[in-house]
Amino acid sequence: MDNLLTNGLQNLEISQNDLQIFPTNERQVRPLVALEPQVQREAWQRAVEEAGGKVPSGRIVKDVVQRIMERVKAPNPYRMGEVCQILPKDNPELRGKGGCWCIITHVGDFSCTVAAWDGQYTVRIDHLKALSYSDSECQQMQLISGRIRRLRENENLEKAARAMLKYLGELKRPYLTAVEEKLLGVIEREYRIVDEG
Repeated sequence: MDNLLTNGLQNLEISQNDLQIFPTNERQVRPLVALEPQVQREAWQRAVEEAGGKVPSGRIVKDVVQRIMERVKAPNPYRMGEVCQILPKDNPELRGKGGCWCIITHVGDFSCTVAAWDGQYTVRIDHLKALSYSDSECQQMQLISGRIRRLRENENLEKAARAMLKYLGELKRPYLTAVEEKLLGVIEREYRIVDEG
């Protein structure tokens, strides 16, 4: 057994008398490392129960650990209308969204629904990074987001216009330059979208 598995077993403090089911590979132990030693044992026992009294898969252990961690996490720090950056991490649905800004449209206990340049997504809070914009900057970005959304909903939108929306969705500042504003205005006029801002 490698080091992680050996250390994980020691941290579990499981004796033959207490529990007859032991981890058989590193994938089963790795998720437990994120927990305090006294909670690791509880998590392992739950995973064994969920596996029907057999050695649980790494996925079962990971799911049990995730539920335990969500139970003790701090409350969601984000608020409606806040501008954040998307951090894709291990979420395949967010692939290609790294660095894109978004507006928080719903705040849940452990996730947020956000509006990005190409649609809405529900993401865990660890997939977001606050951009520390002022309230007025957040309001400006909300207006830009609304303009992008109205254009995106047009089914006849050409590739060049869609590429401009993607570019605007990846801005690293809370405003449009004069040229960006003109280009967005041209696209809105072309598709007869009235600026509600």
